[in-house]
Amino acid sequence: MTFTSGQLQIVRNSQDEKIRVEALRQLLGYPVKELDREGSRFWYLRPGNDEEEAAETCPIAVGFYEELVDVTDSEARKFLTAQQQQWEIYGHYINRFAEQQPVMYLLLPILPSKKASGRVSLILPGEGKLRQGQIQTFNWDDNQLLSRLKRLRQDELSIASKAMMSIPLVEWVFYEPINTAQELAKQLAAAARSIEEAIPKVYDQEPEQGYLHQLLKSFQKELLPSLKLSSDSEKDYSFADIYAQTIAYALFTARVFGYVRDRREGRVNKPTHFNRDTAWQQLPETNPFLRQLFQDVSERQAGELGEELIAAISDIFAILRATKMDAILSDFDMKMNREDIVIRFYEDFLAAYKPQMRERRGVYYTPEPVVSYMVRSVDILVKEKFNKPLGLADPTVTILDPACGTGTFLLYIFQLIYQRFQESPAALTEGLVDKSWSGYVKERLLPRIFGFELLMSPYAICHLKLGLFLEETGYQFDNNQRLGIYLINTLEDIKLREETQQLSLNIPQMEQLIAEEAKAGARIKKQEPIMVVIGNPPYSGHSENNNPWIKGLVNSYYFVDGKPLGERNPKYLQDDYVKFIRFGQWRIDESGQGILAFITNHGFLDNPTFRGMRQHLMNSFHGIYIYDLHGNSKKKETDIDGGKDENVFDIQQGVSITLAVKSGDKYINYSDLYGSKTYKYDVLNESTFNSTKFIKLKPQSEFYLLIKQDSNLSTEYEDYPKINQVIPFYSTGIKTHRDHFVFDFDYKNLYHRIRDFRDLIIGHEDLVKKYSLTDTKDWKITAKRESLASNLDWQNYFTKCVYRPFDLREYYHHEDAVDRPRNNIMSHLIRSSNVALVLARQQSQQGNWRLVMVTNFLTECCSISNKTKETGYIFPLYLYPDTNQPQELQQKKRPNFSEEFLKKIEISLGYLPTPETIFYYIYAIFHSPTYRTRYAEFLKIDFPRVPLTRNNNLFCQLAECGEQLVALHLMKSPKLNNLITQFTPNGGNSIVDAGHPKYTQNAVVINKKGDKFVGVPEEVWNFYIGGYQVGQKWLKDRKGRTLSDDDIQHYQKIVVALQQTIATMTSIDTVIPEWPIY
Repeated sequence: MTFTSGQLQIVRNSQDEKIRVEALRQLLGYPVKELDREGSRFWYLRPGNDEEEAAETCPIAVGFYEELVDVTDSEARKFLTAQQQQWEIYGHYINRFAEQQPVMYLLLPILPSKKASGRVSLILPGEGKLRQGQIQTFNWDDNQLLSRLKRLRQDELSIASKAMMSIPLVEWVFYEPINTAQELAKQLAAAARSIEEAIPKVYDQEPEQGYLHQLLKSFQKELLPSLKLSSDSEKDYSFADIYAQTIAYALFTARVFGYVRDRREGRVNKPTHFNRDTAWQQLPETNPFLRQLFQDVSERQAGELGEELIAAISDIFAILRATKMDAILSDFDMKMNREDIVIRFYEDFLAAYKPQMRERRGVYYTPEPVVSYMVRSVDILVKEKFNKPLGLADPTVTILDPACGTGTFLLYIFQLIYQRFQESPAALTEGLVDKSWSGYVKERLLPRIFGFELLMSPYAICHLKLGLFLEETGYQFDNNQRLGIYLINTLEDIKLREETQQLSLNIPQMEQLIAEEAKAGARIKKQEPIMVVIGNPPYSGHSENNNPWIKGLVNSYYFVDGKPLGERNPKYLQDDYVKFIRFGQWRIDESGQGILAFITNHGFLDNPTFRGMRQHLMNSFHGIYIYDLHGNSKKKETDIDGGKDENVFDIQQGVSITLAVKSGDKYINYSDLYGSKTYKYDVLNESTFNSTKFIKLKPQSEFYLLIKQDSNLSTEYEDYPKINQVIPFYSTGIKTHRDHFVFDFDYKNLYHRIRDFRDLIIGHEDLVKKYSLTDTKDWKITAKRESLASNLDWQNYFTKCVYRPFDLREYYHHEDAVDRPRNNIMSHLIRSSNVALVLARQQSQQGNWRLVMVTNFLTECCSISNKTKETGYIFPLYLYPDTNQPQELQQKKRPNFSEEFLKKIEISLGYLPTPETIFYYIYAIFHSPTYRTRYAEFLKIDFPRVPLTRNNNLFCQLAECGEQLVALHLMKSPKLNNLITQFTPNGGNSIVDAGHPKYTQNAVVINKKGDKFVGVPEEVWNFYIGGYQVGQKWLKDRKGRTLSDDDIQHYQKIVVALQQTIATMTSIDTVIPEWPIY
């Protein structure tokens, strides 16, 4: 049967309803048309092969509406979801008996003339009121409409059984059939957002003892005290988000389970109906808490869950019924196991649902080659270091993944053990009555393998995935048996958890289930003799796990060699991955022996803040294997041949594998791997732990570095004093948190902003919008405005500040406008007669070290680099008395050199040079190309050290070079007047265009017209100070601005300064006869 244009034209243009309905019946090939027997405005078309069969099917309701003429899609939707149509259409739907309840509504416009146009609407009702997602509207000529009408034809439909009283897969008509995993992920993500949006509405409507109120209280009490009902930020999780993700993804998993079971059990032609009543039964019985949650979706009525929530959940059933599961599963690699599909699809789903959340939570699929390598390595270590030939299959080896997420590591462990069972069943089941795989799982697998997870969605997926694997391998869960995966905060205080549990009496069922879940997890955490702690813990520099128990454990990392670290801002030790390493170390220490196997951020291997952590780990474990996989895009690492080095994850931060063994002899071994992601995957897949080429490390005090080093150079370098031991009073530069507001090229612009800020007549909202201001933790706009408004001396705080190399800008220096003014150090630079070194503590980028410059003004923290690890520290030469302290009024400025250093230099030279001369000498040393290359590995790790010479002639020569450099960099050298470039205008009005500057043929072109600086040497153009290519950066920061004559001359002087810097650096190396300096 095919469409005829004549029939379609009658359906479209006839003025007679009966004629139009009859033409539509013929078009679809249905045997019956009739008016609704209960007197509504709708005509019924009943599908079937004949009238007798049609009497047993549910109808499609056809209606005619003048309101659908000459309207847009949004106008049609607005009309159809208005209260009147809610009553007329949805009210009609819910008030019909089963055999009279339409499965779909087809609404046609009543056209007053052939010239008029209208929109055809399809409505697929579900539970709850009509919503946008249940409505589709089309123009008559829309191919999508023709496609749906064709799918409604009799020869395309599967006729329902009398018992079901509906057309199966009617969603297949309404929705475009979903054939790819990516499209399904998008559809499910949209439905999940609808659930998330519905929850706060239902919550507000239900009583305090309502279902959602009780469920939220349960989560807050037992798991996440700070959990909010909803969140405005996509990056933050909330109760609504957790519930939406869990339900949406569980239903997808149930659909996969049911589909595969139907195929396996021969129900391809009569598949299990997938709806709200049956879906939860498709899920494995691995956990009573999850079963109850999913059962609630099935059994609770609209009065309990709310119509909007029920409706949003119904959309997911409709989407999944319209999905061609065979196509979805084949869209993945058909060689993948179903449990792999479950997790891989979660990545696609979360990326479509909330990509920012995916990034923030670190929910990244741990690549199988990484998991494989780690699990196989631990298996070998268990065999060789603990004399257990069965490895991870040994029934005495208790395993915990403390941040198991979706269970990737645990699944691979299950698979490895299953493979070993297939190879040696007798060895694994010795002593068991039931020697089957089911017997082994029940007695020797489930009781000793555990996972902890705090977030509901991955926790649920982990249960589903592992349960699916066990089911596929022939194991069936008993009613009283569960997986050892627990919803619990690994980093929570155990004692607090136990005390809380004792008070949990007469609580609601769901809360009781969550409480029992957490209590069981706490028992495992404390009492089980865990031998292997393995996984991929989360990375979060802004950790929310701040309870006293884990902070107390991590506190041991704040000491090295028995002394406090002395770090000014040791915040990196509060990263979540550090806390999980500390937890794993504690758990293995409690057991007395075992293995810690994590893949984490590799920053702890050499960052000086982590030196106490490294020493503590070395003291706790006998053997440590470090496999640095690199991939740090922030460092711009390359492979040995200079090719691109990629991360094994899709993240910027480099990673490393740590295998720490508490047993046997003391040793520390290191290996690393550079290259493309594919190359690294191949190496990890093909190599074994024993084939990895490790080298021995001998970490030394005070840094205990876990990276490769030249031990001879290390001894030489560490004999020099560090700059913070030479110049002991220092601090990071100014951090405003609103550079755009307190910095400007023009004084007048800045003055007007600050004047507006303190003018309380200007409304708060107007000011915030005009200047894009936001509150921070320690800076609140309203309070700061009021404070500055009351300050009569407010105009005295306009000054200048070094913003970037050679870039001095107008600046407002007051704590009411700036978060971190660093007055303790900047007070010594307000007097321009002072000078200071600007240095970074660590180097995050590849290439030779160049993180040094000089300043004689207030200085911003990113003046030397905008990389977090390369924050600029300010080391002033002189310290001035505080005029606000009476006891210091009679004091004079004093050099900021330590007594110990002054004694050393006096002993070395036989006299004490002037402070300025010492300063110049240090500045020259730091600009020695040989110094930078010879000590490159060490300069990445901590503040630079200062080699001292006993040769006074060499000292003086270097000091002279340093003085020249200081004069050049402070723009005070007379050499700067000898310009080597010319500015050649070419009609561009000296404006710096976007995409410029560009360097070509010894010229720096600043705009499309071709205005340029001629005579710029290539080595000058490519020269870096800190993290900035100076010749480019200074101009690029002036994009859209017109360069004044002063600007042009200043840039020309920068070119001279850089040219002379290069020449002076060469002279420094010529002056130094050999290294080390004597």
